[in-house]
Amino acid sequence: MIVHLVDGTYELFRHFYGLRRFTKGKDRPYGAVVGVLQTVLQMIDPVKGSASRGPVPAGDSASRGQTGTYLGVATDHVIESFRNRLWADYKTGASIEPALLAQFHPLEEALAAMGVVVWPMIELEADDALASAAHLASKDKKVQRVAIWTPDKDLAQCVRGTRVVQIDGRRKTIRDAAGIREKFGVSPQLIPDLLALVGDAADGYPGIPGIGARTAAQLLNRYGRIENFPSNVLGEHRDLALLFKNLATLRTDAPLFKKVETLRWRGATPAFAAWADRMKAPRLLERCEKAAGR
Repeated sequence: MIVHLVDGTYELFRHFYGLRRFTKGKDRPYGAVVGVLQTVLQMIDPVKGSASRGPVPAGDSASRGQTGTYLGVATDHVIESFRNRLWADYKTGASIEPALLAQFHPLEEALAAMGVVVWPMIELEADDALASAAHLASKDKKVQRVAIWTPDKDLAQCVRGTRVVQIDGRRKTIRDAAGIREKFGVSPQLIPDLLALVGDAADGYPGIPGIGARTAAQLLNRYGRIENFPSNVLGEHRDLALLFKNLATLRTDAPLFKKVETLRWRGATPAFAAWADRMKAPRLLERCEKAAGR
């Protein structure tokens, strides 16, 4: 059994700006939503999925053929989260273009109509949902592998050996724990510490002055977690580093599901026909029907 966990917010951004290269600035009302649904269908469809989507974990095709597709999509129902109360400059939805923001909730509704498990997050972020889902799925002995589909470096902290991996579908790369260490210079468990030291511009916290990625990796490999650093290493910036680590640490306790079997795709709901018509995407409905038939 392979469990696929998809970063719906990232995919929505990716398809929205990808479409703009072809639409000459005229945003289609559901253009990015259709793109995300197509991406998810490529995972579901056992015939077209592996070839068109990019890399898949070893054994994926065989697993889908025998037991179906197990997947869940995490979304940011709102951009703000509990982290905004911890750090005033943490990312908000203020800079998101209205044409993109208007597709956030339709994406959730269309995915649910397509029969896909969706986790719309409010107090937590989509990344926390992915981390929680990976934690829950990996505890099930029937799960051979958990694949987290996002290039977001925050999710690197969830990788465990070769059982929980991170996939960047656009760049066609799969990273297990060895791959994370090769890319970042530290083990997955130390990713929150690394981000705390170097900062994350996308999330809105700057890191510790004077510490770059190489120095941060050296410090972490020498001392371990920030909490273990000698007092003179960070000096007056220690408390700030611990705050940033709290921001970078993904929560794994969201009660998303009790059994992995609930993630199994069983076909679109009757409501999806209306969504396909609304989005002017009849082929999505056809593909869903064919995939369910297989």
